[in-house]
Amino acid sequence: MDLAIVKSIVSGLMVLFITAIVLYTIRIIRGPTIPDMVLAVDALAYDMAVMIIALSFLFNTPYLAVASLPLVLWAYILDMYVAKYLERKSIGD
Repeated sequence: MDLAIVKSIVSGLMVLFITAIVLYTIRIIRGPTIPDMVLAVDALAYDMAVMIIALSFLFNTPYLAVASLPLVLWAYILDMYVAKYLERKSIGD
């Protein structure tokens, strides 16, 4: 594929990702329940990780793709802490 075509596809996807980020942020702020907010944070983190990986392809640098891994792990750890909080148990029990 031509590099110009790849750049236009990634640019179009960035518009979709930015729209999704705005919608997720609204859900985080106005979420009716804690699980709704956590789900929005998870979706936001995973979408941002995909966006970072797409940017790493666009800029041809593998370091950006490696930087998305801590973001995904942070979202997973958040899920664990919220689940334990909702069950009213401490971590490790």
